[in-house]
Amino acid sequence: MPATHQVPPWATEIKALTFDIFGTCVAWREKIVSALVSATESKLSSASASNSTSSETPPSEQVLSRARSLTRDDWARFAQEWRRAYGDWTRSFVPDETPWRDIDTFHHESLVDLLTKWQLDGLFTPSEVEKLSLTWHDLPPWPDTIRGLQLLGSRYHTVALSNANQAILKDLNSQKGVDGSSPLGFQRLLSCDMYQAYKPNPKVYQGALRDLDLQPGEVAMVAAHLGDLEAAKKEGLRAIYVARPGELEFDADEDKFKKAKEWVDLWVEEGEGGMVEAARRLGINVDIDVGDVAGVLD
Repeated sequence: MPATHQVPPWATEIKALTFDIFGTCVAWREKIVSALVSATESKLSSASASNSTSSETPPSEQVLSRARSLTRDDWARFAQEWRRAYGDWTRSFVPDETPWRDIDTFHHESLVDLLTKWQLDGLFTPSEVEKLSLTWHDLPPWPDTIRGLQLLGSRYHTVALSNANQAILKDLNSQKGVDGSSPLGFQRLLSCDMYQAYKPNPKVYQGALRDLDLQPGEVAMVAAHLGDLEAAKKEGLRAIYVARPGELEFDADEDKFKKAKEWVDLWVEEGEGGMVEAARRLGINVDIDVGDVAGVLD
């Protein structure tokens, strides 16, 4: 039986919920690691077959040997570095100073750099690297995400607010759950390329408020990343934290984490039900059949 929580008074003031995507709504680790492992196994298999009819330059034996030595755990570390590079770059991006790159471009270029760093330069052809970089378009939602978004969308305007560019968001928004019944179905997609800035820069949250034509107190940011929520909170948005495996940005024993519980408006711990639990705590009957409330408005 879920613990009893009093519905916060501000829940009736909220008109829209903005959602972080990577890590909060979709799970990236397993899919990215599996894609890297599968591509490597395919490359090693084709190299063993010695396909002399191919016009492509085969990887050197040194690179192939390096690839053979990597375990799935190694590729998991590679994926984490890839993700960390994304986070470091978006946080360091300075609007009107840093040359603009959308996230598709960054994912591709950072993958090329990582392959070189890991002594795997030449393992994949340019087209194979491009294909791997687009795996971020095809990430599965967490088990509670689709049902949670349907419930939340029955009362609030559900809006993706992501560092991902529009192409990624449109593909992810069509992603279905394990039962294949419904897509994510955000009612609106706001990407940071619309604002030429990246979260946690204030321009993103300010731009979202402007495009939604809402006041800060009428919007709540939903994320598994406290840095995102802290930045949104500074712009006057409410903050809803939905914990996800592996997404905690700092140690739970740190003072920063402990203090966050003082300013986060609604806190859903890992294992408590994710988006569905967030809906329940906002006073939504989670047992109702909400149907398909989705439909991209813009």
